[in-house]
This record gives sequence, C-alpha cells and structure tokens, in this order.
Amino acid sequence: MSNIRFAVIGAGVIAPYHARAVAHHPEAELVAVADIVPDKARRLAEEYGIPNVYTDYKEMLQRDDIDVVSVCVPSGLHAEAAIAVAEAGKHILCEKPLDITSEQMSRMIAAARSHNVKLGCVFQRRIMPSVTAARQAIQEGKLGKLVLGDAYLKYYRSPEYYKSAGWRGTWQWDGGGALMNQGVHGVDVIQYLMGGVSSVFAYAAPLVRDIEVEDTAVAVLKYKNGAFGVIQGTTSVYPNQETRFELHGEKGTIAVSDSGIQQWKMIDSDEQAPSVGALSTMSSTRPEDMSTDGHYLFVNDMIHAVMENREPLVNGEEARQSVDLILAIYESARTGKEVHLRD
Repeated sequence: MSNIRFAVIGAGVIAPYHARAVAHHPEAELVAVADIVPDKARRLAEEYGIPNVYTDYKEMLQRDDIDVVSVCVPSGLHAEAAIAVAEAGKHILCEKPLDITSEQMSRMIAAARSHNVKLGCVFQRRIMPSVTAARQAIQEGKLGKLVLGDAYLKYYRSPEYYKSAGWRGTWQWDGGGALMNQGVHGVDVIQYLMGGVSSVFAYAAPLVRDIEVEDTAVAVLKYKNGAFGVIQGTTSVYPNQETRFELHGEKGTIAVSDSGIQQWKMIDSDEQAPSVGALSTMSSTRPEDMSTDGHYLFVNDMIHAVMENREPLVNGEEARQSVDLILAIYESARTGKEVHLRD
C-alpha cells in the first residue's frame, strides 16, 4: 500500500507534534493544513513542507488525496471537526480530550461508525513503558486484589498561559481546567490501570487563577472492582511536580511516574522492577517542550490501523472514558454529591 496521506485541522500549539510525527514517518506524508488564521497555517506548512494551505477546513476535506486528518482545534470544537472529517470519508486522529461533552462524544463515535472510518485519540501516557509494565503486572495478578489506585497530576500554568489564547480556561471551549486539559492524560491512565470507575465525590475550583474553570481538583473514587482511590489535579502548584500513579493491592505496590518505575514490591517475592524507560519531557511546565515520541507512536498506530483495517489503539469508546469521569467529577463538585458513572 502507498503512503498514508495526512492533513491537519488547526495549526496551534499541538499541531506541530502531529506534523513532525507524520513528516518523520516513512509510510506517511503531509498533504494539507487548514486554520482560520492564514499566517498560522502558512507557518506550519513552511516548517514541515506541507504543499496545500486552507483557511476553510471543509474546503480542504473535499480533496481526494487525504486518508487521515489530525484534529488539533480547541477541545470544544473536536466533535464539529471530526464529524465533518467522517462525513468526508476520511479517518480521524483526534487530540485529547475526545471532546468536552458526553453528547458531542457520542455524535463523533456514531459518525465514525456510520461512515466506516477509524476514530483514534492521542493518549501518550497509556503507552509509557512504565504504565505498560504496571498494567501487565495487574492483569497477571501480581498485586492480587486491588485496594487503592491514586493519581497525582500536579502541573503549573502561569497567568500568561491562560491569557495566551481566548479559549483557554473557559467552559465553552476548554471544557474544564486542570483536569480536562492537562490532567486528562493521567485521568485516562488511572482508570485504564484500575479497570474503570463506578462513582466519585469531588471538590474542584479556581483557587489561584482568574479563570472560569478549576485550577485545583481533588476526587475520591470507587472503582468497578471495589477498590478506592484519589485523583489530585492542579495547574496551581509551583514548581511543576512529576506525575505519579500509585497502585496498591493485597500482595504489593507499584508506583510509576514520568521518569519510570519508582516502586515495584510484592509480598514474598524478590522480583525486580522491569527495566523500562520513560517519555522524557511529558511533565514539562511548558506544553511546547513535550516529547513527540508519543505522537509518533499514535501516528504509526493510525497508519497501521488503516492499512490493516483494525481499531486504533485508543478508539472513540476508549477515549471517552476519561472525559466521562472528569464530567462526573465536575458534577460532584457542583452538587456536593457522590456521582455514579453509567456504563
């Protein structure tokens, strides 16, 4: 099969990670980019040798030489763009989060299914070597019955960060704050490792920044398997803290972070922690410093999902779970009540 041809909708902060991954992949090529700000689209095109530039992505989608479209617009516009891509008969690689409302995510998934196209979402932390090793250990029963699963997602974002784009820190376009934007990766990982969440009780508010949405959140979780856990998510702490996941079972503990495995200890076992690496800069204070390794792996996965006619690594149904959990956290924070998630 010939190279898989990509286009990009949205030429903002995250678009270069998609463009760089495609440009470096031997089985892919960049065909077009669209952004409502012409200069942003042209800059991305010039940097990555993209031959066709548009201000109207719907016009771009009329091209018949596009196989996959990377959706890199603000979070609250993901569904609108993705549905248009599906209706044009092209596969979708969407930035996180899938979208910011349950209804919009359902519409995205339905559109992809009805038009027989792939819908994948970028969740780099799922493929961190330490996370992969931890999940395998849990599935093999090395921790026994799970007791606690905790996620510490402590980031720093300056006032200037929130002022850098009109959509940041808004309910309408960002869909939330520390959890929906920065913490969604970690929320995805903890529910992925622990096997899903049944209910949540939470506090969330803007304690430091002058924004609509939360810069600080704490949630207590009950998992489907009966274990408990906590999520702490912030953009209000300085300095930025390394993201950390702590998994405790009746037989032992596994703790992993951005820099790798921090603890791997089981009762009556001398097993050493697997020797695994890390995605080097995923905990950076500046989004533009994030490693592109994860994006390359997700671009590669989408290429082969198309070539092999299989589901992407994180499809729409998988990608929505973290957002559904975050929406439940927000509901609990608003109502002061425990919120039960629907299957």
